[in-house]
Amino acid sequence: MLTYNTLIVLVGTSLLGASAGLVGSFAVLRRRSLTGDALAHAALPGLCLAFLVVGERSLPAMLFGAFLSGLAGIGCISALRRWTRIKEDTAIGIILSVFFGAGIVLSRCIQNLSVSGSKAGLDSYILGKTAGMIFQDVVLIAGLAAFCLAVLLLFYKEFRVVAFDPSFARVQGWPAASLDLLLMTLIAVAVVIGLPAVGVVLMASLLILPGASARFWTDELDRLLVLATIFGLLTGAVGTLISTRYSLLPAGPIIVLTGTAWFLISLFFAPRRGAIARWMLARRVHSRLGQNKLLNLLHDLSEPSWPGESAWTIEDLSSRKSWRPGQLKHLLQQAVIWGLVEFSGTGRYRLTADGWQKSAELARNQRMWELILTEHAEWSGCLANLEHTGVQECVPPEFYLQLDRELRERARYPKVLVQEK
Repeated sequence: MLTYNTLIVLVGTSLLGASAGLVGSFAVLRRRSLTGDALAHAALPGLCLAFLVVGERSLPAMLFGAFLSGLAGIGCISALRRWTRIKEDTAIGIILSVFFGAGIVLSRCIQNLSVSGSKAGLDSYILGKTAGMIFQDVVLIAGLAAFCLAVLLLFYKEFRVVAFDPSFARVQGWPAASLDLLLMTLIAVAVVIGLPAVGVVLMASLLILPGASARFWTDELDRLLVLATIFGLLTGAVGTLISTRYSLLPAGPIIVLTGTAWFLISLFFAPRRGAIARWMLARRVHSRLGQNKLLNLLHDLSEPSWPGESAWTIEDLSSRKSWRPGQLKHLLQQAVIWGLVEFSGTGRYRLTADGWQKSAELARNQRMWELILTEHAEWSGCLANLEHTGVQECVPPEFYLQLDRELRERARYPKVLVQEK
């Protein structure tokens, strides 16, 4: 049974994860992930300065101070990158360490003061203190999350262009720099509202992990944003529920580890971009290329004597191609299973009727590629896509017919296909 405090924390972390995932997706697409990390660390001095100004632990005031401090850190990174010879990664490292160091010093100074509220536990903002979330904090998080969502919906088309092609946006006359600044402001807001829950050290992970996980599942921006929002919401909710079950474990790091679990699931099991799917695709491509290589070889060796039968031993075939030990035997066994090659009792292999047809089509395809590479190089880019096994898949029909005629004129058309036509 969930208590009232647990429900408050659950709602707060779920909203936080959803907003961080939504906004953080643009940081991932813009390759600004490290900038979000620097912004989170740069927020700590602002928290401490706001506490000194207000004199008490007022969450709205401290978050506003963190927001200003984070923007100041981003401004310093931009200034170093623009007016010095320092590169962006170096500037991020400098600002991250300097601002975070200043925040730690200010935090220790506050802890040593004897004023009222000085021992308020500002160290919880370093790693977060999710259990301390109250209803007013959830309302503030919900309000800021709604603000981020409204801005993203209002400027969705502009953010979409800036995220993928800022140069095109500038050419079209759009204020790309202003849009980029607005996007960084939204990232700063997302970072600031996450500080009470996961702290400055772990906030970058909550910002980046949902978007990075969603990137494995889709190539469309709309779906990516929806998936990143769902992953962020589940990260906050599941991490909070796990932390309530194991009370000795800190909630902030558990939430981040939950996000890491979603990322690892996406990394390995996503249907197209996942490691397993890519490994299976590579295996299929490798097997297909090996079979095509074998059938092409058998066709080239057997075509001069066609329609007579020609049979070849493993030694004959291996002497003409650089096969790995056992690879040729495996390919021949596959071809026999598929009915493309038959094995005679004398230890020789020959093409079946289906094998002749398949090998002739492959030979025609290969000879067309050779024509493209030698005489029509403008179409050679088709070779870059290994999923295109045939010329017909990636060239216009009229050009394919032209290649077909050229093969016939040069007497390079496979004999099996010539007889069929």
